[in-house]
Amino acid sequence: MDIKTVGVVGAGPMGIGIAQVFATAGFTVILFDNNRVILEAAPQKIADSLDQGIKVGALKLDDKAPALANIVLADSLPTVAASDLIVEAATEDEAVKGQIFQELVPHLLPHTILTSTTSAVSITRLASRTDRPERFMGMHFMKPVPVMKLVELIRGIATDEATFKTVEDMCITLGKTTSVSEDFPAFIVNRILMPMINEAIYAVYEGVGTVENIDKSLKLGANHPLGPLELADFIGLDIVLANLNALHDGLADNKYRPCPLLVKYVEAQWLGRKSGRGFYDYSGGTPVPTR
Repeated sequence: MDIKTVGVVGAGPMGIGIAQVFATAGFTVILFDNNRVILEAAPQKIADSLDQGIKVGALKLDDKAPALANIVLADSLPTVAASDLIVEAATEDEAVKGQIFQELVPHLLPHTILTSTTSAVSITRLASRTDRPERFMGMHFMKPVPVMKLVELIRGIATDEATFKTVEDMCITLGKTTSVSEDFPAFIVNRILMPMINEAIYAVYEGVGTVENIDKSLKLGANHPLGPLELADFIGLDIVLANLNALHDGLADNKYRPCPLLVKYVEAQWLGRKSGRGFYDYSGGTPVPTR
């Protein structure tokens, strides 16, 4: 398929990152979020991200204006449906995602491919909420999308080869590298990453070490660019919890049981960087450990 127009549903950090990489690659992007404030703030956030890319040499100055011109803000979800490819990047809640696809279906073009950038929800189940499970698959970008090279590709049980090949070729056009995962809870990256983060949270919970010492140990002892608790705050503790719940529920194995401390932080809306507080307090110039 010749993809020219890409719809992106969700203008949070993932959605605007996805919109940016498609727009920079020359595609027309129709961006929608049901929160109008978040949607209207998206172009400036994308402009700031493009400026950062220019600053570090990943982009040229001449790339910025055309990329921004390729992004159109949609007034309604049906407007997004007039796209060749749609990427759903809404909150990590299966009910919300399913409702989005159900609302899109009556307005889709016959050839439209549907994808979700979910990090844990079953692609097969999401596809079943649509009229085209054969044209549905997972396209899991990594955060921050403009920087991270990997996209996990996940087939649902009904995904056809033409759809898979079109999306795989699209990722190459975007300059991304793909890995292919079967449709199991949390796929590859989060199947391995989330238990590590959970174990780090248990280490704090049980008093094995402080937040600072646990992160320092993994950065200097295992050569990780971020400590597991710093990374959890960056991802969003609500997303970490959603992934662990998906693993725990889907695989029925207690090794994926979310740490009670993680649950408490999410209940308190201490979600990490996006809320200003998680395992670190971000209210000042320098993040300060909260434990």
